[in-house]
Amino acid sequence: MALNGKVVLLTGASMGIGEAIAHALASQGAKLALVSRTESTLKELSARIQSQHSGCVAKYYALDVGNYESVDKGVAQAVKDLGQIDILINNAGLALGTPARFPDLMISDIVTMNNTNVNGYMFMTHSVLNHSMMPRGGQGTILNITSVTGLEAPPFPGETVYHANKALQEAFTNGLRNELSETNIRVLALRPGVVDTHFHTQRVGYDKDMHEGFMKGFQPLDANDIAGAAIFMLSQPLNYSVKALDVVPTAQRSLNVFDRKWNERNSKGKE
Repeated sequence: MALNGKVVLLTGASMGIGEAIAHALASQGAKLALVSRTESTLKELSARIQSQHSGCVAKYYALDVGNYESVDKGVAQAVKDLGQIDILINNAGLALGTPARFPDLMISDIVTMNNTNVNGYMFMTHSVLNHSMMPRGGQGTILNITSVTGLEAPPFPGETVYHANKALQEAFTNGLRNELSETNIRVLALRPGVVDTHFHTQRVGYDKDMHEGFMKGFQPLDANDIAGAAIFMLSQPLNYSVKALDVVPTAQRSLNVFDRKWNERNSKGKE
C-alpha cells in the first residue's frame, strides 16, 4: 500500500520512536496528525517536518490520550483538518517509578501508567474507528507499538506495571483483529526489543551507570530502526498483513539473553 497522500494519526509523536516514525511517514508523502501532550514540542516538530519534507502536511493536536473527551475532540478535529484517517499508530506510552518494585510504587504512578498505556490505546482506537474507519464501511490500518516484553516479562526490577500494560496491548490487538474480521481494517503489532532512546533511559532509571551497564557489549537499536519497520508493515498491499513483527538487536538473542561480546567480536578488523 502506497503511503503517499494517506492520512496518519500518530500518538506519542513528539520524541523518540514517535518522532522517527513521523519523519519516516513524511518522507513517504503521508499527511500527519501528530498527537502528544506538550503543544510547544509538537509545534516545533510539525514545523521541522514541513521544512525538511517538501509538500508535507503535518498538523498537531496537544492532548492526553488517557482522557477520552480530549481524544474524541482531537480526532474529530483531525478528520476535519485532514480528511478521513487511513492509518492509526498507537505509540504513546510511559514507564514510571523504575527501579522501585511494585509494592513500593506510588498508586498515582500505577494509575498514570495504566491510563496512558492501556486506556490511551483503547480510547484513541475507539474514537478513530467511530469517527473515520467504520463510517467508510470498515477501511484502514491500526498499528499498535507494543513490545517483546508483552509476550514474556523479563526479570528487570520495577517494571511490573509496564510489562503488564504491554501484555494487555497484545491481547487488545489480537481481540480487536478478530472483532474487525468482516471489515478491511488491518490490526498490526510492532514489538521493539532494546531501543536506546530517552524513553529507555527512563525505564532503567536515570542512573547513567545502570543505563550503560544494561547496554554493555552490544549495539541496541535506535528509533530510526523501529520507524523503518513501521513503514515496512504499513506499506504492504491491503490483502497482506505483517500482523506482528519483533524487531530486536541481533545481540538480543531472547528476551533476557544478550550477546555481551557482540561489539568486541564485530569490531575486530575495523580499527
